[in-house]
Amino acid sequence: MKVGDLSIKNNLFLAPMAGVTDRPFRMLCKKLGAGVAVSEMVTSNSLLYGSEKTIQRANHEGEVDPISVQIAGADPKMMGDAARYNQDRGAQIIDINMGCPAKKICNVMAGSALLKHEKLVEEILNSVVSSVTIPVTLKIRTGWDRENKNAIKIAKIAENSGIKALAIHGRTRACLYHGHAEYDTIAEVKQNIKIPVIANGDITTPQKAKFVLNYTKADGIMIGRAAQGRPWIFREIDFYLKNNKELELPTIQEIQDTTIEHVNDLYNFYGELKGVRIARKHISWYTKGLKNSAQFRFNMNQIEDVRKQQTAINDYFEQLKVSGKFIPYDTESKEPLVA
Repeated sequence: MKVGDLSIKNNLFLAPMAGVTDRPFRMLCKKLGAGVAVSEMVTSNSLLYGSEKTIQRANHEGEVDPISVQIAGADPKMMGDAARYNQDRGAQIIDINMGCPAKKICNVMAGSALLKHEKLVEEILNSVVSSVTIPVTLKIRTGWDRENKNAIKIAKIAENSGIKALAIHGRTRACLYHGHAEYDTIAEVKQNIKIPVIANGDITTPQKAKFVLNYTKADGIMIGRAAQGRPWIFREIDFYLKNNKELELPTIQEIQDTTIEHVNDLYNFYGELKGVRIARKHISWYTKGLKNSAQFRFNMNQIEDVRKQQTAINDYFEQLKVSGKFIPYDTESKEPLVA
């Protein structure tokens, strides 16, 4: 797949998720098959006048190409400046957030709130595209609410502004993350523009990935929450799309090794105290639904020491090995493949 002149190894994207897609998680997902891993959203004003937290979010040192940085904001000039700032620091793709439904983002008329203001959308896109020489991509939702779906119009504005790829989450801003994502709008957008379209929303299994690609004719898919605690979903989807059969599930040992590798990267990236606390949510996701995991997670949340946390992880997985196979999720999706 190509985004502008940039070649991507496959058509699988890790969605930007605040508090999740930091550098350690992006690097892990790329290692396990993601072609592109988009950074956590950073607001344009905090990036330019920023805090230590923002600088850390924009840290891509040692990360495997391509480097994709997502920015958010409502001021065209500031967005252009933020894009240039990231390009100067090694970004290879600038992604613009017009899909986040969170109140704190929408209240400052950024994220999906911008879908209500098509002229401002055009001004922002033109400013960002003209400010950098690298590809600019855009992420949107299908519209503001179910009565106001303007994804096709926004998509045409994006294409005319020089956006090189468009990711669409199959819900409106008003839907937040409730109900099921719908793919009809994504399919309609794909029919109306020539730039690559990336489908996003409720893609949780290799089978669902293939269904969405076939139904929408999208060029790629974007995985968000389904990758939490399951970063190997990218290699599973890649294998299924290429071979039309399921890849063997990971073993307990592999998941144990992945978890330990991940938490070690978090310690190194954030420092031990902060790293231990941030690691808790990832450990919770890795163990969700497993035997005695509720008690394990409760105990884990009391641990403040790196070595104790590592020991607890290893002890838990060693106990699981008696089952012979680690099954981290239900391989038969109960969600119907409907549009």
